[in-house]
Amino acid sequence: MVSGLPEFPRTAARRDRRPHPPQPPQHATCMASLDSGLRIEGANPDFFRHVARPSTEIFGRSFYDVLHPSARNILPKHFTHLANGHGSRFVERVVAMRGHDAVFSAEITGIAIKGEGGDLSGVVVLMSPDDEPSDAAERPAKPTPMLTALDARILEGVAIGASTVQLASRLYLSRQGVEYHVGLMLRRFKAPNRAALVSRAYSMGVLTVGSWPPRAVPDFVK
Repeated sequence: MVSGLPEFPRTAARRDRRPHPPQPPQHATCMASLDSGLRIEGANPDFFRHVARPSTEIFGRSFYDVLHPSARNILPKHFTHLANGHGSRFVERVVAMRGHDAVFSAEITGIAIKGEGGDLSGVVVLMSPDDEPSDAAERPAKPTPMLTALDARILEGVAIGASTVQLASRLYLSRQGVEYHVGLMLRRFKAPNRAALVSRAYSMGVLTVGSWPPRAVPDFVK
């Protein structure tokens, strides 16, 4: 030890040299306030960043205007339940629009705001995107076929909200046959349910964007 210089504990020095474990990425939470007619009244900066549209363009517009048309198959029942007092919140997965020609998948939470008489006066929507704008909706340069022609037809049906019975009748399959193919796609896309399957198919570019009804992109079909 050199006289006059403090001696630091060796254990502390070793701890300081240890690499810190990487921190998981923090996804933004977008927030928007809607009036009772589901028109956008306000939003936070993360919301504008992810939908890539200015406040002058979306304020006063329907919340559905920043979502893919597929959202109209799953969200109305949730908003209706809030309006009728059947619960105070819901959680659902949706596909949202980034600008006018890109998409991203997200989980949204809708929270009812009640007026003095107990009627619905508005809804606060929290949206947790699965990605950041710079990485969103990237489509592979050379898509790998992932679907058979039958899988593609079933996926298109699921995307428009068709039931198992409707798909079975339309495609001349048994209900078990439809469920079998849906199950295969759930595992292939690593999706826990049908809503997540459609969301991931859009975000991967497997389903067309900007058209309705949705169609599977031919490059992904064997």
